[in-house]
Amino acid sequence: MPDFAADINETNFQQEVIDRSFRMPVLVDFWATWCGPCKVLKPLLERLAREYQGKFFLALVETEANQQLAMDYGIRGVPAVKAFVNGEIVDEFSGALPEGQVREFLARLIPSPGEALRLEAEELYRQGDSAQALKRLAEASALDAANDKIRISAAAIMLDGGDIAAARSMLDSLAPATRGEDQAIALLARLAFAEKGAGNDPAALEQKIASDENDLAARLELANLLAARQQYESALAQLLEIIRRDRGFGDDAGRKTMLSVFALLGAQDPLVSKYRRLLASALH
Repeated sequence: MPDFAADINETNFQQEVIDRSFRMPVLVDFWATWCGPCKVLKPLLERLAREYQGKFFLALVETEANQQLAMDYGIRGVPAVKAFVNGEIVDEFSGALPEGQVREFLARLIPSPGEALRLEAEELYRQGDSAQALKRLAEASALDAANDKIRISAAAIMLDGGDIAAARSMLDSLAPATRGEDQAIALLARLAFAEKGAGNDPAALEQKIASDENDLAARLELANLLAARQQYESALAQLLEIIRRDRGFGDDAGRKTMLSVFALLGAQDPLVSKYRRLLASALH
């Protein structure tokens, strides 16, 4: 089964498992020749790999010949199956499960048709084709109307493209539970920045600032646009300059907006640490 499964060793594990898992789910079956349950599970997984026709890849790792891999992944008994997606273990099981349970495991792992189209759209967007990406997302939504990930992906592309109204409509349609997830929270924060800067031309704002460095309103509008476009350091630099020039401007708008950017980035982001120090220096 060269297309769907292969024996994997320590030499090619990185390429065949980790790297491949960024393109499709990879199931790693850690097994041993002396293991009775392995003789039941391994043929079952191979048959399912053929049946699923490339929806996942089966990597077979014989533990006696690859003891370092077994140690690296904490294999204490076989068979042990670990599922990799985007280079990370996302699910696992041990022992020779019945076929029905293995199929349930695969159902959690393999994207639905709508989700598969969403992932294809994400790749198209990374390649710079936003129009085709949005088309794929529309097709995905038709197949899986309840999938909020599709709406989040579409909203992100719309926001990046400056279609603020469409992004707002898309995000407003999210289920309440989804709106509380990190990705949705970040997009809603970016959208708020975009709405504050709506109708402004960054080049015109930069020209106004060049003509009058104390035009703090232009600096604030530019900072909102930059934050919406994820140009966070440039946005923070404008906000810091507002604080340095007039702490009280716009009811402390420079500092308040800077704190909103900090919340969007998260406490662990290096920019937050850097600009917290600069903010403290500017305030004292």
